[in-house]
Amino acid sequence: MSRRSKLEKFAELLTFRNVYQNYDPKKPTLRWVNGNEVDRRSNWSKHHFQNDHPITLELACGGGEYTLALARSHPERNFIGIDIKGNRIWKGARQALSEKLANVAFLRTRIEQIDLFFGPDEVSEIWITFPDPFVRKSKANRRLTNINFLNKYRTFIKAGGYLHLKTDSDPLYKFTLELVENCDYCRLLEATTDIYVNPLTDPDLGITTFYEKQHLAAGKKIKYLRFEMDGM
Repeated sequence: MSRRSKLEKFAELLTFRNVYQNYDPKKPTLRWVNGNEVDRRSNWSKHHFQNDHPITLELACGGGEYTLALARSHPERNFIGIDIKGNRIWKGARQALSEKLANVAFLRTRIEQIDLFFGPDEVSEIWITFPDPFVRKSKANRRLTNINFLNKYRTFIKAGGYLHLKTDSDPLYKFTLELVENCDYCRLLEATTDIYVNPLTDPDLGITTFYEKQHLAAGKKIKYLRFEMDGM
């Protein structure tokens, strides 16, 4: 099979029933199959998954490796991978369709707009795996664990919902740990600077993406934080 160009992938995304895309940052309307407009806010369970299973998001999911692995391990849950890069989402969405993983969807949008697409108490859990750490202080507001992002997540996460951060970045880990420890609506549950130094506390932590394997091969330690958030 020949390699598809980006334009071919973008065209094919419009035929995938597990992909939603946002073209207007001011509206929560999404483009679905054949470019039809739909609004899924507060209705992901009813209109897409057609069940009442808990919803987990993976932010900046890239090609969806973690999203797919979680979905395979937890058929009793629903998963939505979110990323702005259409060619990356194409890879994960295509694989999900190939495997007939009905508990997986993908949303193409900027994380800055995430609160447009999910209603109160709609999400039970969030995973952030190896995001860009934006190490420079001038870009701290772009870190996905910045307080402005946590405030957005809080508008749609259920009370007691978990947020997981898995990263190789010391600055991002320390930044997030300090923020959580000083956040009124967050409760730290677990923090480690090396998830592999002891037996894993959660089998889902053992999922290794392409990038994590590279980090491990380079001798980097994988850090992990898990904390609860109160809903609005």
